[in-house]
Amino acid sequence: MKAFGFLSFGHYAIGSQPGPDAGQTLKQALELAQAADELGVNGAYFRVHHFAPQGASPMPLLGAIAGSTKHIEVGTGVIDMRYENPLYLAEEAAALDLLSDGRVALGVSRGSPEPAQRGWESFGYTAGDPNGADMARTKFERFLTAIDGYGVATAAPAEEQYPRMYQAGTPLPIFPHSPGLRRHIWWGAGSHGTAEQAARDGVNLMSSTLVSEADGSSLGDLQAEQIARYREAWKAAGHDWTPRVSVSRSVFPIVDDRSRELFGLQASGRDQIGSLGEGTPVTFGRTYAAEPDKLIEQLRADAAVQSADTLMLTVPNQMGVEVNVSILEAFAGHVAPSLGWIPADKGPVEGYPIG
Repeated sequence: MKAFGFLSFGHYAIGSQPGPDAGQTLKQALELAQAADELGVNGAYFRVHHFAPQGASPMPLLGAIAGSTKHIEVGTGVIDMRYENPLYLAEEAAALDLLSDGRVALGVSRGSPEPAQRGWESFGYTAGDPNGADMARTKFERFLTAIDGYGVATAAPAEEQYPRMYQAGTPLPIFPHSPGLRRHIWWGAGSHGTAEQAARDGVNLMSSTLVSEADGSSLGDLQAEQIARYREAWKAAGHDWTPRVSVSRSVFPIVDDRSRELFGLQASGRDQIGSLGEGTPVTFGRTYAAEPDKLIEQLRADAAVQSADTLMLTVPNQMGVEVNVSILEAFAGHVAPSLGWIPADKGPVEGYPIG
């Protein structure tokens, strides 16, 4: 593990529910990212969901974080391509990459189930597959074409252009263009097959908080196999750069009486097999909560954590900034150094070499 960051699901309260509302949650996310930047934490990542009281459109928040920090990477885990205009997303991603000087880790994927039935149709998009996988794939390919600078439209006749800039019929790319953006795109893979496809596509791998394989093996072992297949497929594809790989875990260091009171009962001894409502069994990860020396031992035994270069800590954002800063501070001070952590202010993180 070379880098670690936090992954926030962005839950907020609505109506008479207790807890921070949407505005407070966004402002707290910004404050948490700023504090994490001061600690040397490498990344601030946010889940994206629709028709639910949690994070939705991430770009305003990511831009605010990038503009008020120095080192921390900003990103998503993940943007649901079924709900996106791929060319507009390409413009936004390029602008964010340029504004942040490349501090972007934009995770995208087909997305997970949402409360709305075929909610992407309400956004104006129609898919053939019941879960929208075909449309997400088509949009992703178009998104990659756009960020790579290829033409995605055709210039109008000169007399119809304003201003007149192009010869009629010229292929037109989106603007702005950020030349290094492809290396900052991650595919959120929930299976071995999608991980291998991400390698063929030439993007980084963001292994999901769960995997669709469920044969009784631990999440760490299943993800380690996924990562191995990804790297083998990457090598076979012949790409000329080394990608990064991330995994997510719930980790709570117990360093004092307060953290023991808050998180001491959160630990789970094993992963769980469940369902996301699509009929396929999935493996969910366990929660780690222990004293630092025990956490180090447990995370060293987690094959996926050892295989990845980046660890995302899922944080309980509704507990407020101070509690979440204390989690990051404890992990940075007592656990991460023993796992090979390189703080953000010590330089950019690169992926593991692929031999």
